[in-house]
Amino acid sequence: MKTILYIIQKEFKQIFRNKGMLPIIFVLPILQLVILSNAATFEVENIKFGYIDNDHTSTSRALVEKFNASTYFNVLTDFPSEALASASMLKGEVDVLLQIPHYFERDLQKEKQNKLGVTINAIDGAAAGVENVYVKQIVQRFNQNIKVNLLQVSDKQIQPITIETIPLFWYNKTLNYKTFMVPGILVLLVTMITLFLSGMNIVREKEIGTLEQINVTPIKKSQFIIGKLFPFWVIGMGLLTVGLILAKVIFNVPMLGSLPLMYLYTSIYILVILGIGLFISNFTDTQQQAMFIAWFFTVIFILMSGLFTPIESMPKWAQTLTEFNPIRYFVEVMRMVMLKGSGFNDILPQIIKTAFYAFIMNGLAVWSYKKTS
Repeated sequence: MKTILYIIQKEFKQIFRNKGMLPIIFVLPILQLVILSNAATFEVENIKFGYIDNDHTSTSRALVEKFNASTYFNVLTDFPSEALASASMLKGEVDVLLQIPHYFERDLQKEKQNKLGVTINAIDGAAAGVENVYVKQIVQRFNQNIKVNLLQVSDKQIQPITIETIPLFWYNKTLNYKTFMVPGILVLLVTMITLFLSGMNIVREKEIGTLEQINVTPIKKSQFIIGKLFPFWVIGMGLLTVGLILAKVIFNVPMLGSLPLMYLYTSIYILVILGIGLFISNFTDTQQQAMFIAWFFTVIFILMSGLFTPIESMPKWAQTLTEFNPIRYFVEVMRMVMLKGSGFNDILPQIIKTAFYAFIMNGLAVWSYKKTS
């Protein structure tokens, strides 16, 4: 036990002596959490909106005014022709183009129906889908109002039947996207920092030649591995603490669940990441190699974790692969505990899978580490 404590003490001294590593551990995570939580959003605002009004009636102007009153659209100009409007969209000056046909108001009064032309710049498919939903919502609300206003005198005895829906949003009443993203970004930071540090740590010993000196000492392999990885386990738990404080103070993210439960799961999860980092370091000779390999797997894990894209929308084969993704379980647990207030029994399946993953990865890492004398 004394040997392990000496190794841990030596590792902490090395960490705090390295002036280049301190900003990575303490400053970079704070900046990334603040910046990424504001930047990583799928909310679409300030949509550049143009229109072609071929009718020039009070009804067509009322429709355009609906878009102008929306906080999502920035109404730019009325194009005199379709050719000019298409050229403007080609240049990227317009995102959404509304075309109001000739005799729009007259046909509504006579036929009780009409069609609008909507052209959306779909280079960004996700943004185009959101913009399409916004346009449909505004047109539908306008349609409900116009039904009453354009009824003939003889028809006013028969009032149109409308159904009003009153949604109830659980776990995120204000639909604040930061409430959804901050727990996931926190998972990302804890994962990346602990993985990179643990992956490069032993490789750095190889590069400077101290690993050979340690290998010829009577230190056991288990003592060496525990002593090398424990400081990074402590750093990972510290990053979680800092991240939770920032999430509450800066973003006011609700924390409905148990903090000890979050720390319990995180303590198991970090063992998985440390095992992966040690496994990578056993097969690399330079810190650059270790970082590239760690980054390769991290990108795949992040993209398939449900952090940015719902797992349910992935293909079936991708959904099956996510079962082997430890980041997926951490994202699920953080959101369940923080936003839903889930208890131990609710996250028990994730705990079991993560603990099994930790056992496998650390077993492989210890097996692949060769201590030669």
